[in-house]
Amino acid sequence: MSYSEFLDWMAYRRKRGSFNTGMRVERGTALLATILHNTNRKKDSQPVSFYHFAPYHEEPAISMEEAMEKWK
Repeated sequence: MSYSEFLDWMAYRRKRGSFNTGMRVERGTALLATILHNTNRKKDSQPVSFYHFAPYHEEPAISMEEAMEKWK
């Protein structure tokens, strides 16, 4: 495999995600669980994030502005 082909595959993986079937299944079920939880939650509770149900996916870091907004 040439270096340019490797870079093409890395770009594809960044855009489309892992090739691991288990991780794809986990992502799909976590997305469904998030949707179900957020549609059936009580009015006074906070919505949950996709990352609460997907322990092997890393939550992206938030920016300084987003953090300051959350801390208000």
